Amino acid sequence: MLTLEKAFEIRFSEIDMMRVVWHGSYPLYLEDARVAFGEKYGLSYQRYMHENIFAPIVEMKLDYKRPLVFGMKPIIKISYRPTDSAKIIFDYEIRDSLSGEVCLTAYTVQVFMDQNYQLLWSCPKFYEDWKHAVGIA
Repeated sequence: MLTLEKAFEIRFSEIDMMRVVWHGSYPLYLEDARVAFGEKYGLSYQRYMHENIFAPIVEMKLDYKRPLVFGMKPIIKISYRPTDSAKIIFDYEIRDSLSGEVCLTAYTVQVFMDQNYQLLWSCPKFYEDWKHAVGIA
């Protein structure tokens, strides 16, 4: 299973009037995890651009378990979920690094599009090659 863990800090600008992380900040944490995953495993956004492929998110599910608050030192874990379909699925977990408590679970689904914004019904060759290279094909 391809996974990555990344520690991050909560910035004051990310909290709301209840002093918890505003719900709109969480997708940015997921994005940071996807960028780090891509850098580690060779599936970076630069690679998509080089291949003239878009990979928009078409589904995002977030389950809030406990609030994140300013001063916490959370850790986000991203895991690649293998599928034969022409899409990329990631699972996420954010937990408090001190207590280990899970604060959020989530997943995202990305599809492939060409430069004309047409949905690709099969995986691009570079993505199939990547899956073989990392041993998940």
